[in-house]
Amino acid sequence: MIKLIDAILEINPSAEISIRNNDYDKITWHNIEPIDKAILDAKVSEMETAKADEETQKETKKASGKQKLKDLGLDDDEIKALMGA
Repeated sequence: MIKLIDAILEINPSAEISIRNNDYDKITWHNIEPIDKAILDAKVSEMETAKADEETQKETKKASGKQKLKDLGLDDDEIKALMGA
């Protein structure tokens, strides 16, 4: 789960805020104009999509690596021993 603070800092790395319970209505903005909730929601969604894509790529590479090891003649037990899974 991407937190609002992460999205705020992605938009404005120098932002100074206080936040409780990851709740937009509980943000205190210090020396910065508040960022619109819709903009923050869009940034959170964008960051969650990017994180999901990264996880998918990681799993794809893991599967590809396992297949390459099988193609080299290793069996499942040998692959598990090498990969720790």
